[in-house]
Amino acid sequence: MKLPIVICGATGNVGSKITGNLLRAGEPVRVIGRERERLGPLAAKGAEPYPGDIGDAAFLAKAFTGVLGAFVMIPPRYDAPDFRGYQAQVGDALVSALSKARVPRVVALSSIGAHLPEGTGPILGLHALEIKLNGLRDAGVVHLRPAYFMENHLWSIPVIRGQGVNGSPIRPDAPISMVATKDIADAATRLLLEGTTTGHSVRYFLGQRDLTMSEATRILGEATGNPGLKYVLFPEEEARKAMEGIGMSRSAVEAMLEMQRGFNAGTIRPTQERNAENTTPTTLEEFAKTVFANAYRAAA
Repeated sequence: MKLPIVICGATGNVGSKITGNLLRAGEPVRVIGRERERLGPLAAKGAEPYPGDIGDAAFLAKAFTGVLGAFVMIPPRYDAPDFRGYQAQVGDALVSALSKARVPRVVALSSIGAHLPEGTGPILGLHALEIKLNGLRDAGVVHLRPAYFMENHLWSIPVIRGQGVNGSPIRPDAPISMVATKDIADAATRLLLEGTTTGHSVRYFLGQRDLTMSEATRILGEATGNPGLKYVLFPEEEARKAMEGIGMSRSAVEAMLEMQRGFNAGTIRPTQERNAENTTPTTLEEFAKTVFANAYRAAA
């Protein structure tokens, strides 16, 4: 009988795709999420739903018991009054549970910039998580350090539709690696099924090529029938008000702005040069014509 693989953040961009990959491969999957209702579509496809609080170490220890491996992450909770405190709580719970359950194979979602001890906003919580996970002695741990998610561009759809431009506090000319979460999930699936059970390592995912926000905006515009769509550098104060307006806590907003400053300064970057292993296949053009264009039309 096959041991299950447990997926944290199973309804998110990466976790849902890993779950789909594993189910299609005929693997038993245990999916963790805050709400049973949101896990329903995955359960309908054959996953074992395991709803609960990812910050509860006792709950996680039960979820992790008797599994082949686990995909772990800190799900975003942008309304948390103390964003870093929330990240620390979840990180502590994950590591405690993984240790207690003696999970042999762990794949953890981290980020580029996770090697830095300051100046990275929400990535700082992943820096701390990597350190904690490296304390596990009975598990093989792989830290996934992807670049800027292409899916992050989906947050721009209301701005594009409402203002006719794209924009953020990130400089229009700052080169940024952009990666599709599908490519991260495909690699994570392979690691969960075939990975080693000893040692700690890091894997980077840098997308097909680096792009500036101006270049990315042109590509998104062309895919949605908006040729000539422009990218505008938004002042931090304007961005702060917009993020607070959609329910983000001040703590989370300040973390996001700090991360954007890191992109502008060029400090949030990988510790290795682009190569065949860390370059992923999906282009932004492909993402724009499929995922982004479909979401843009649905928002009409």
